[in-house]
Amino acid sequence: MAAPGLATGGGNWFSALALGVTLFKCLLIPTYHSTDFEVHRNWLAITHSLPVSQWYYEATSEWTLDYPPFFAWFEYALSHIAKYFDQEMLNVHNLNYSSTRTLLFQRFSVIFTDVLFVYAVHECCKCIDGKKAGKELTEKPKFILSVLLLWNFGLLIVDHIHFQYNGFLFGLMLLSIARLFQKRYMEGAFLFAVLLHFKHIYLYVAPAYGIYLLRSYCFTANKPDGSIRWNSFSFVRLISLGLIVFLVSALSLGPFLALNQLPQVLSRLFPFKRGLCHAYWAPNFWALYNALDKVLSVIGLELKLLDPNKIPKASMTSGLVQQFQHTVLPSVTPMATLICTLMAILPSVFCLWFKPQGPRGFLRCLILCALSSFLFGWHVHEKAILLAVLPMSLLSVGKAGDASIFLILTTTGHYSLFPLLFTAPELPIKILLMLLFTVYSISSLKTLFRKEKPLFNWMETFYLLGLGPLEVFCEFVFPFISWKLKYPFIPLLLTSVYCAVGITYAWFRLYVSVLTDPPIRKTKKQ
Repeated sequence: MAAPGLATGGGNWFSALALGVTLFKCLLIPTYHSTDFEVHRNWLAITHSLPVSQWYYEATSEWTLDYPPFFAWFEYALSHIAKYFDQEMLNVHNLNYSSTRTLLFQRFSVIFTDVLFVYAVHECCKCIDGKKAGKELTEKPKFILSVLLLWNFGLLIVDHIHFQYNGFLFGLMLLSIARLFQKRYMEGAFLFAVLLHFKHIYLYVAPAYGIYLLRSYCFTANKPDGSIRWNSFSFVRLISLGLIVFLVSALSLGPFLALNQLPQVLSRLFPFKRGLCHAYWAPNFWALYNALDKVLSVIGLELKLLDPNKIPKASMTSGLVQQFQHTVLPSVTPMATLICTLMAILPSVFCLWFKPQGPRGFLRCLILCALSSFLFGWHVHEKAILLAVLPMSLLSVGKAGDASIFLILTTTGHYSLFPLLFTAPELPIKILLMLLFTVYSISSLKTLFRKEKPLFNWMETFYLLGLGPLEVFCEFVFPFISWKLKYPFIPLLLTSVYCAVGITYAWFRLYVSVLTDPPIRKTKKQ
């Protein structure tokens, strides 16, 4: 990847990386795709065939439209290209329809929209401090960051095998982060507001944006000790930020407000009637909670302390969302998860306000908001870990401590995505891809910080190496033992719980770093 010609060609090496990953994505077109492929095909059909007034009511398919309006309009725009590939894919009643042309269209639509992600990565690289740059191209922080983002294992398998449109959405997020690093606050705020109306999961990180923009843009100066100069508050800037949010929201939700359908849209976006966890438990605090409940229920049955007829049945293997009722521990309500999430986020937001550390402080707060929401949120999907992994890539090339946290978070978070690809042909693909990405991440960051202490201690090394035996057991041992019939959920449970430990540990380490780092003590004027 580090050919001599690339080093002399300025941005040629970046173009080569982007072209290389694009060609690789094309190779993944024939691979397995999940039910999300049918979800998005159905959304193409809904937005193309029905009037706007029926988009959020249509329920012929179980995969109803449950993304914000901007994404619905995105599907609408795609549908007008799709009709030239295969008109049948746009029939609402053609449930589970698939054809070669439909496959090619949907796969290539994801690849094409990734152009925004590539541009965002390029902009983020401009924000990276190059002081640690080595003589070789492969040792430069910008090169390492480009590989970590463009070739991110999690994004590759989720978008280009499993099938989703996360690339351009993360492109919007990374571009908004880059604009804040460049002190182009209005652009950053606008991009994030647009992003929220494409996919509402980004509400996870909204507190970081709100506090940082208020602290760094609406207040125009700090005292020498880093605290706010309260008389520097700009009401005009606050109004301008509010106007951006209002206008973007009006453009998105206005048509449905006019149709008196806003409650229906919101009920689709926030389906609290779904269970605490997805069919496959995301590796978070509730996975540990559920596992403890499972263990206690098994012990209770063995000791005949529980009545088997009164234990609720729950499936962890289907793709459909199902309620999970706890047997021994108290059941968890949406309000309980909201309180836990807010309590987990508050310290990071407090530090962002009272211990300003510049754009890097904002980025750390953003990651902590994402991780806190992932760990304690209601009905979290395992794919949401990418919301923390991708921004953490920017921190990883700055400090050795952040690189260590990044490697633990990324390796664990990426492995937790393995159950998404459960078909045999994809087994060698996911193992090889993750090995290549993980080996590159560790070796490149070790080289970048070779003059500092080791990135892992013995305990962290032991934990990460434990992923190997776990994979061997889940894929090559468990299918051939008698437990498969009685306890089919064990591989998913072990994967979820083991990864939850690593992700929680990374969250804790990052929090310690944020709480103990001193604020930047210099006067700022903007």
